[in-house]
Amino acid sequence: MNNTNYTLLCDFYELTMGNGYFLSEKRNETAYFDVFFRSIPDGGGFAIAAGLEQIIDYIKNLKFTEKDIEFLRSKGVFDEGFLSYLLDFKFTGDIYAIPEGTPIFPNEPILTVKAPAIEAQFIETFLLLAINHQSLIATKANRIVRAAQGRPIAEFGSRRAQGSDGAILGARAAYIGGCAATACTISDRDYGIPATGTMAHSWVQMFDTEYEAFEAYCKLYPNNATLLVDTYDVLGSGVPNAIKAFKEVLVPKGIRKFGVRIDSGDIAYLTKKIRKMMNEAGLPECKIVVSNSMDEHIIRDIIAQGAEVDSFGVGERLITAKSEPVFGGVYKLVAVEKNGEVIPKIKISENPEKITNPHFKKLYRLYDKATGKAQADLLCAYDEDFSDATELELFDPSNTWKRKTFRNFEIRELQVPIFKNGECVYNPPAIADVRAYCLTQVDKLWDEVTRFENPHRYYVDLSQKLWDIKHSLLHSAGKRK
Repeated sequence: MNNTNYTLLCDFYELTMGNGYFLSEKRNETAYFDVFFRSIPDGGGFAIAAGLEQIIDYIKNLKFTEKDIEFLRSKGVFDEGFLSYLLDFKFTGDIYAIPEGTPIFPNEPILTVKAPAIEAQFIETFLLLAINHQSLIATKANRIVRAAQGRPIAEFGSRRAQGSDGAILGARAAYIGGCAATACTISDRDYGIPATGTMAHSWVQMFDTEYEAFEAYCKLYPNNATLLVDTYDVLGSGVPNAIKAFKEVLVPKGIRKFGVRIDSGDIAYLTKKIRKMMNEAGLPECKIVVSNSMDEHIIRDIIAQGAEVDSFGVGERLITAKSEPVFGGVYKLVAVEKNGEVIPKIKISENPEKITNPHFKKLYRLYDKATGKAQADLLCAYDEDFSDATELELFDPSNTWKRKTFRNFEIRELQVPIFKNGECVYNPPAIADVRAYCLTQVDKLWDEVTRFENPHRYYVDLSQKLWDIKHSLLHSAGKRK
């Protein structure tokens, strides 16, 4: 758990709006906000939810210090009563969220906040940065893991990450997405993500000869010897010297677990040559590890070309999600509560994709009993209950003539309670369990949804009641113009 107080890690307008709510009749109103995203990175068929554990830590540590209040007072725009209120500030609301590792789709609530307006508004920034960053990296990692077709992926990106949190929490998110390990040692200490690593080119250069560097490393780390063979000449010296070190240092001890790594060159060509050389030397057990600016497309291509690779190290293109480095999650008001009545709210835009789904909602996922595959998601109003449904007719909310009746399915509500009345009621699972859950849930998606190019659009449908509420609000807004 991170006990850092990030209270002032917020957009300034959260505070000016809070001050305004405090000084107006909105102060005591309950607000409902949804976190959701509109488009899937890299044109993919789904994303992966991540970042919830950091949100839990943030909410638990949310408090204003005297120093914070003095700083805000110096800005000259806040009411003294509001500043006094902030000194005793504590989150008292409810939070519901989709568990980390769950495949998620556009326009469905990843997380929902129900809280007094000031509290609900104030936490927007941190919730978005936590979910946007880690969901982005988990999604990218999962694409890379799937491209590797069962070969382990190690996250190697710390030195290219955008800051320390980008490296540490990026490694956490990559592990959720399916990576097997990380080069980031602190992520192992803090989150239990297995740290791994061998040597850099500088290790080889420090010795008078390449063989001496390999020999020394094998003697020091006989049970974890992976030698970097591309410092000088991969096939001319690197691989022959590795073979010599393995045979002279490790094989006589009965050790047959070792490997080589290359970080440059024509990967498909070199790995096929390396495998042939190792087999001819009587070392077929030797693992071949590859790094060097990998991503899902490069990995898929070199595997298709017959590359002999046992595992990959992936750095900058994973830890920065280089191909599309913004997740795009947003935080929108969907309802307010007055005198016990939940009143839906909608944001309208000239861009149809930016029109929000109003109201306090539930989110269900339907699984085919015969195949176990996810079939569709259903968004409905909070007071609807489909948990015991045995037959459902769903329709595309944009093209309502597209309808399908589902039978023989299991239905599961996706959001779970995280905070109730300000108290945490959720125990985050161990990170290894989150990773295993993620891989299991991705496996429940149809291949048509998980393919990289032109994936099938997974349907997130609205209940009839919620669709009627949305279109009633749209109609009313049009009449008010």
